[in-house]
Amino acid sequence: MKQYIVDAFTDHVFAGNQAAVCVMDDWLDEKTMINIAIENRFSETAFTVKEGDAYHLRWFTPGGEIDLCGHATLATGYVLLRFYETEADAVEFKTLSGKLTVTRKGELLEMDFPAYELKEVPVTDEMAEAIGARPLAAYMGRDLLCIMDSEKTVREKTPDMEKSLKLPGLLLHTTAQSRNFDCVSRSFAPKLSIDEDPVCGSGHCHIVPYWAQKLGKEDIKAFQASKRTGVLYCHMAGKRLKMAGQAALFSKGELFGLKVTSS
Repeated sequence: MKQYIVDAFTDHVFAGNQAAVCVMDDWLDEKTMINIAIENRFSETAFTVKEGDAYHLRWFTPGGEIDLCGHATLATGYVLLRFYETEADAVEFKTLSGKLTVTRKGELLEMDFPAYELKEVPVTDEMAEAIGARPLAAYMGRDLLCIMDSEKTVREKTPDMEKSLKLPGLLLHTTAQSRNFDCVSRSFAPKLSIDEDPVCGSGHCHIVPYWAQKLGKEDIKAFQASKRTGVLYCHMAGKRLKMAGQAALFSKGELFGLKVTSS
């Protein structure tokens, strides 16, 4: 079985967010897919099988399956358009979050994602203690989004992972307005056995809707301030989010000793 390792939301290796992409003829059982994700130790491993004109896509963290992942979708689209669907302008995916597409846009690959509806929630002492600084405001979608007072705070404050486990939401995102970009953010996922997600696409399905409304603009250039860093070019289109970036291939190889199922 072919496995590719791709750095997403960057134009060069050793930056952006790593994803493993497994392109299969038939599905592996779920336990095996989780074991592969644990073995890879990336924030996400993507598994895809072609079904008709589209591809069925699933994402696994070392902690289990997740309902939406941006960087691994970008990485999978990059692999399929480069090696499997070389004449196509786009690939379509069937996922737990509905239909997703990855489309060539010059040097970028653009994804069409759902935007999370955000509900403002009270800032709590638990949030402040976990982050190490008190948010100005907090919002809930799938994840917890905390608005911080400055770019400096976002860059310098790495939350306490044990305390973060007790916060609501699947992931924790901290964000602020940026000098060189529209916004800066960091993403943390201890509930998925990931301390910091280097560049989180699904997190920006929370982050970008907030800043688009706050700044009164549809186009948002976002920077993720992890050690690896990453840049996302985003456009709000109603309740959908167009999210674009580049990708770089690190390796391709073969996985052995795996038993596929016909289901």
